[in-house]
Amino acid sequence: MADQGSLNQLLQWSISNSDSSRTDPTTGAPTDPSRGLNSQMLAELLGGPSDADRMREAMTAIVAPLDQVDLENKLVAWDNFEQLIENLDNANNMESLGLWTPLVQQLDSEVGEVRKWAAWCCSTAVQNNVKSQERLLAMGAVPKLAKQATEDSDLAARKKAVNALSSEVRNYQPALDELEKSLPESVWKRKGLEAGDMDSVDEVIQALRDHASRT
Repeated sequence: MADQGSLNQLLQWSISNSDSSRTDPTTGAPTDPSRGLNSQMLAELLGGPSDADRMREAMTAIVAPLDQVDLENKLVAWDNFEQLIENLDNANNMESLGLWTPLVQQLDSEVGEVRKWAAWCCSTAVQNNVKSQERLLAMGAVPKLAKQATEDSDLAARKKAVNALSSEVRNYQPALDELEKSLPESVWKRKGLEAGDMDSVDEVIQALRDHASRT
């Protein structure tokens, strides 16, 4: 079901595209009736599943037991979920949909490919997104990602964890402070980095990348 905000947007679109406003008042040329509609609004207007519905469906498949959804189909669901949360609004909607908890839980999966995708989706959700950076930190994911980046047996899972941490700590001091506390001294010793100092952030992330790349 469409939420109230989407319904209001659809109403505004309907009014602006009524018979009296289907032509440009300056040129008399017909206007594009699809202008102002995003994919979410179009889906709701046409009766299809909303992005929120698709995100929930993808996560349902991701967390389902393997005897109900096999790994191949889970990976399809992961791919769909990651593409959906590339949209800033969808990423910010994860909290209200209750999707952060199951996502972070997948960092503890016994399957390396799943841990990789979980870190990948964390990275996508928090990139240039303070609201999601706050949620990932609040979920206790920074220590999990630090452990994955430094100890995971799966190379791809380690690299995606580093990517997630890189997106999480940039310009967000609380997450960088947590990362400094979570890293073993064999990887990084210096403390007191500034999240707004990209050179310093690049240093610690490069140290993580170098460590994660070792076989």
